[in-house]
Amino acid sequence: MVRVAPAPAMDEVTFKSDTVLSDVHLYTPNQRHLMVRLNGMGQPVFLSQFKLLWHRDSWTDSGVTCGDHGDAHAEKTPLAGAGTTGSPPGSSLRSKDFSPPAWARSTGQEGVGARLDEDGDLDVVRRPRADSDPDPSGPLRDKVHPTILTQEEDVMEDAAQESSLHRVIKIEHTMATPLEDVGKQVWRGALLLADYILSQRDLFRGCTVLELGAGTGLASIVAATVAQTVYCTDVGADLLAMCQRNVALNSHLTATGGGVVKVKELDWLKDNLCTDPEVPFSWSEEEVSDLYNHTTILLAAEVFYDEDLTDALFRTLSRLAHKLKRACTVILSVEKRLNFTLRHLDVTCDAYDHFRSCLHQLEKPLSGRTRFVVEPVEASFPQRLVYERIRQLELWKMVAEPVT
Repeated sequence: MVRVAPAPAMDEVTFKSDTVLSDVHLYTPNQRHLMVRLNGMGQPVFLSQFKLLWHRDSWTDSGVTCGDHGDAHAEKTPLAGAGTTGSPPGSSLRSKDFSPPAWARSTGQEGVGARLDEDGDLDVVRRPRADSDPDPSGPLRDKVHPTILTQEEDVMEDAAQESSLHRVIKIEHTMATPLEDVGKQVWRGALLLADYILSQRDLFRGCTVLELGAGTGLASIVAATVAQTVYCTDVGADLLAMCQRNVALNSHLTATGGGVVKVKELDWLKDNLCTDPEVPFSWSEEEVSDLYNHTTILLAAEVFYDEDLTDALFRTLSRLAHKLKRACTVILSVEKRLNFTLRHLDVTCDAYDHFRSCLHQLEKPLSGRTRFVVEPVEASFPQRLVYERIRQLELWKMVAEPVT
């Protein structure tokens, strides 16, 4: 008798890669880095606060009042970093809602396009050194000095005071993880997706939303400020526990819109949802029924870095669209990352190319099944979160339609 080995789960897939660091965490201002605890894997967990920047006439329908238009989110300010191309630091936010930080204004970095030296090489502009730097001979970059807090109550008290003045999203995350743990970091694609949600409130209002590969849960939390129910899904008990903590940290935001975030396990490599009550973050029968009967929007951000997992995600999208009782809209956020590979001896973006190939395949209807109408989304909507909206960040919208 031939035994067939069971397919591995998403959190059991082994990647051949070095440690990676999100651009959101790569460069930061000289402010406190709040390391609050170690997670179950022994990794340090940080708490960052992301300010929501409002226009004074916006969102009056939800009771949101205008706060101070700060020049950055409280703990992390994303800048251009290694492995990225696009505009220099400070050029990402160009609306009247936001005034560039003082360092960007003083160095004239509001312009668009890369700076080149007299030989035509890329001229990387570093942030100016702080006046208080005791070592002026060192490299021209900010230093990271994590503040380790011994009492979690200190963090919660500080965060509560901050949220009383501003609309703040509080996110626990890790930094510099192996590739299999990248979901524990905050990525620009999630911030772009969150901006899109904030700009399309009528699309999300009162809906049931499913996010695939939610990571830290930032986009799901933002969606719950408008949607009725958000199923925030990923795999791995440690990651899902972090995501659950983030949902609890931001209950002040979701309560405003009346939305509920439910953190659940959803493995793209498995055909069925886990309903075993003994398994953490499993689904109840009622939740499975609600998912299939009411979901109209599916989300995914920055999950297209491995070809096998990308294939699994698109199979999951097709399977879900076929099972959902209502027509659904899918919003995908992706960053086109350029890498020099020895295999090609050239700059390539294999993961992105594979993503586009999967999009193209999804447009081809199968007999008796659902087809998708695919279109890019122009990133011209207002920017409510502070990050560098480079041209390599893309949004794609897909509307599922039955094949006639």
